[in-house]
Amino acid sequence: MNYNFDSERPIYLQIIEIIKNDITSGKYNLGDKLPSVRELAMTFKVNPNTIVKSLYFLELECLIYTDRTNGKFITKDLELIKKYKENYIKQKVDSFFKDLKSMG
Repeated sequence: MNYNFDSERPIYLQIIEIIKNDITSGKYNLGDKLPSVRELAMTFKVNPNTIVKSLYFLELECLIYTDRTNGKFITKDLELIKKYKENYIKQKVDSFFKDLKSMG
């Protein structure tokens, strides 16, 4: 897949958003293993350090976790994913109405 990153925002933040959307949309199921850092770097066509930074912040948000010897996995906490999805939808709806309002 070809990703067109916005030059106005850091790429690692955009990758975080993409992975969060993949989690909430069901591309990844609860407990699924994420591709390796190297695989993700090739997918996004970025430096592996950018992926490591993105995954670090996803782990801080508890959306993914590390199994020491087996890699990184999607959280098994369905409530956390539902909460993120609700917040994401609210942000998109608010942004949509803000855009409409600015158009008159």
